[in-house]
Amino acid sequence: MRVFAKKILREFWERQTDSEEQLKTWYKEASKAVWTSPNDIKSEYPRASILKSGRVVFNICGNRNNYRLIVMINYSRGWVFIRFISTHVEYDKLDANKI
Repeated sequence: MRVFAKKILREFWERQTDSEEQLKTWYKEASKAVWTSPNDIKSEYPRASILKSGRVVFNICGNRNNYRLIVMINYSRGWVFIRFISTHVEYDKLDANKI
């Protein structure tokens, strides 16, 4: 997959340093992935939330689930657009389907 807007991740891990390694790992895995449907994502990331309009929410920082990463995926073109990353508390205040 071609992942767009890595800068959003970098700016976030500069503020939330405990997220850096997991975000870098997610970016590498997503860049190498071939996701053709939400099922492909669920098989690799069972705790990811599949939303409407190609949006997916990934839990970042393992069991603590401190952060949420929202992406929009164009499966036919193989594109992943990083839309938003935040703390769990900030995520709970927004509508992920509209990000």
